[in-house]
Amino acid sequence: MSFVALIPARLKSTRLPNKPLADIGGKPMIVRVIEQALKSSANQVCVATDDEQIKSVVEAAGYAAILTRSNHPSGTDRLAEAVEHLGLPDDAIVVNVQGDEPLIDPSLIDAVAAKLIADRSLSMSTACHAISDQADFLNSNVVKVVLDAKQRAMYFSRAAIPWPRDAFMQDQSALPAGLIALRHIGIYGYRAEFLRTYQKLSPSCIESIEALEQLRVLWHGYTIGVHTSADVPLAGVDTPEDLARVRDAFARLTKI
Repeated sequence: MSFVALIPARLKSTRLPNKPLADIGGKPMIVRVIEQALKSSANQVCVATDDEQIKSVVEAAGYAAILTRSNHPSGTDRLAEAVEHLGLPDDAIVVNVQGDEPLIDPSLIDAVAAKLIADRSLSMSTACHAISDQADFLNSNVVKVVLDAKQRAMYFSRAAIPWPRDAFMQDQSALPAGLIALRHIGIYGYRAEFLRTYQKLSPSCIESIEALEQLRVLWHGYTIGVHTSADVPLAGVDTPEDLARVRDAFARLTKI
């Protein structure tokens, strides 16, 4: 399996300033993410950043980094610039590994890449897992996805979808038996050709309403294949509390 893992990283974060450089067990978070990505089947791992400090830290650790513009509206646009820097051919597969996921499972990275390798009709790929908790299903911060028969995304939403109308008319205290409710996992795979195309796609009304960038892809008629993971992935780092939890996890791993 041949693909490139690209890790977009920027220093600006409202909830956790300088997040990529936060120390986790003696190493910056961004280096921990790279180390996890290197455990996947990727034949190349590279950080795409708009900050010289991040680039220097990555290179000092012996890894690759690309300096990109600072005015990209999204991580996807940053990856599109990185694809040009790397000179990747249109058929190259790129997996976007978030720079705040130091505990990401390397097999999940492989699974997202494998979706695109197996089906050339797909422009993008991503992942999901089953929702078993009623509170998560109703939580607007939990992004849901509904799939078609070919395991492609039909729609992403912060709303509770698919809505079990008849069952919930009787009882909303628990999820009804047989409901297939899926939580979206924020990891994406792309063909390099589509990353070049994405920059030219106009924003859609549904992505602004839901605040979900991936809806632009569906709005313009492109397909997203979805891998359903049997495991619930470990959460990334968004807050100081998340950082403390991840530091504890690495401390436990060091003792093993």
